[in-house]
Amino acid sequence: MTTTTADQSPADGPSPVAEAFARLPRVVDLLAARAEEHDRDATFPYQGIEAVHEAGLLTLTVGRRFGGPGGSLAEIVRVLAQLGRGDASVAVVTAFTLLQHAEQARSGGWPAAGYRRLLTESRRGPALVNTLRAEPGHPAGLPATVARRDGDGWLITGRKTYCTGAEALAWMAVTARTDEPVPRIGTFLVRGDSAGIEVDPTWDQLGLRASASHDVLLDGVRVPTDLALGLGGRENPAAGAEAALTRAWHDLALAAVYLGVARAAQDWLVRFLNQRTPANLTEPLAALPRYRTALGEIEALLIGAEELVGGLAPRVDLAEPDAVARTGPAQLLASRAAISAVQQAVSLTGNPGLSRRHPLERYLRDVLSGRVHFAPDEAVLDAAGRSALDRGPARA
Repeated sequence: MTTTTADQSPADGPSPVAEAFARLPRVVDLLAARAEEHDRDATFPYQGIEAVHEAGLLTLTVGRRFGGPGGSLAEIVRVLAQLGRGDASVAVVTAFTLLQHAEQARSGGWPAAGYRRLLTESRRGPALVNTLRAEPGHPAGLPATVARRDGDGWLITGRKTYCTGAEALAWMAVTARTDEPVPRIGTFLVRGDSAGIEVDPTWDQLGLRASASHDVLLDGVRVPTDLALGLGGRENPAAGAEAALTRAWHDLALAAVYLGVARAAQDWLVRFLNQRTPANLTEPLAALPRYRTALGEIEALLIGAEELVGGLAPRVDLAEPDAVARTGPAQLLASRAAISAVQQAVSLTGNPGLSRRHPLERYLRDVLSGRVHFAPDEAVLDAAGRSALDRGPARA
């Protein structure tokens, strides 16, 4: 992990963020070269994650007070959009680790000793982190995963599902309820190599096949008391605002990944249109107005979505309440634009676009699978509608 200080000046040389951006194109090329193989075999892209780490991209959001670059959301959406062009699975796994470091930079939720350990591991190699919250078939409310007090620690038992990067996580932030008469819900920081953890390879989805989003089984996994977060029982006035910021970062960061996938699809489409000359034509498809217009529709969709995400991100960095409140609808619009763009590309290319010999069908599967990372459309739209009703009609 590259370190910097808050008062670093241009005279000190390029910033760690600038250096990471300079390495980004090579990383994207490396990811793209292996993406088809990992998708076909559903194998975890360890080499791709290593490349992301070596370029300094995996720790871009480590706060400056912890010796990191302190990357902003505006910078991260640019990085993730590019990684999404190379391999959506690598980009998603990277996104969740970046979001964990960003949250720590803002709120300092991890205990000092635990976070120092994570940073030490991050200097030695990729140290992936993710929150394990979802449970199979369990409705919203109290988690089924249980934390039982045991001496100077806790024993965690339960099953978590859709755990992106499961087989390679260095740390898991596991949500669980205590077995006390009045249960408390907390987050328990679990080492990925702890005794009692088993990864159940359940992930066999249409897209993001290399993301290893398997189930994780925890059977009496011991967690020290100081690695149990949020059990204090005191209401924190700042918790609501921080939760909203966390959601905003998540919405825009993941939306950027899928916009990157859509741009990769458009890149392939452009090459196809320039190279494809049907037997009944003397010029490639790119010479036909119908195809140029259709490509223009895709370009307009993506420009609008990118400007929306890119425009909101700096405002979220400033914690502007209006911007934070708009990231849910923004990600919905960006996701719809990305899906529509790739679907249109497939429609324009016909059989070649659906052939396993070409990456376009993978882009389609990946961009459709992005839905799993966001709230359902109806929930986002209902919240937006309620907000509009609460606000009332605008006054002249």
